[in-house]
Amino acid sequence: MIIKNINLETVCGITSKLPDNKLAEIAFAGKSNVGKSSLINALMNRKSYARISATPGKTQTINFYNINEEMYLVDLPGYGYAKVSEKEKKEWGKLIERYLHGSGQLKAVFLLIDIRHDPSANDRMMYEWITAQGYQPVIIATKLDKIKRSQTIKQLKAVRQGLGVLPGTTIIPFSSVTKQGRDEIWELIETEYLEKKEGMQDGTEL
Repeated sequence: MIIKNINLETVCGITSKLPDNKLAEIAFAGKSNVGKSSLINALMNRKSYARISATPGKTQTINFYNINEEMYLVDLPGYGYAKVSEKEKKEWGKLIERYLHGSGQLKAVFLLIDIRHDPSANDRMMYEWITAQGYQPVIIATKLDKIKRSQTIKQLKAVRQGLGVLPGTTIIPFSSVTKQGRDEIWELIETEYLEKKEGMQDGTEL
């Protein structure tokens, strides 16, 4: 994907009405501090367009990034941060559920998991929740640069087994530092979830 222009078009809070978008939406979910903003910045080829909060659990909105007037990257609120009240957690959960149920253009959900650790109970709950809504999430194993290369296969196996993923689930190792996995994620989005424009030839950049 050649990034020509980006626009943070909609910020949707707990009481906000979901936008009636006409373009495909690709959503990203993950535990607070898993590197979601860093991933989205890497995909957009920007250093700090998606705000990276110093305080996990601060993102309380769904942010819709319009990419090239062709699609949206959708940043969902982080989950599982201990210092957030149970009331807030429930409100965020309702917001995410409303989006998963209410979006008419949501094509795929990417679930981010920290490759350094076994998936948490919250991670497993989110995975099961997403699948219950009818989506088979793509797993992004973040912070790849934080482990030794020799540990990669072992840690990916731990992620797969810890989540109990469905057969055929795609797991992509990713590093926001080296950008490893970025091109693979874009290729998957373009080939599997975006409709080709009429008249475009195979191999043409969107």
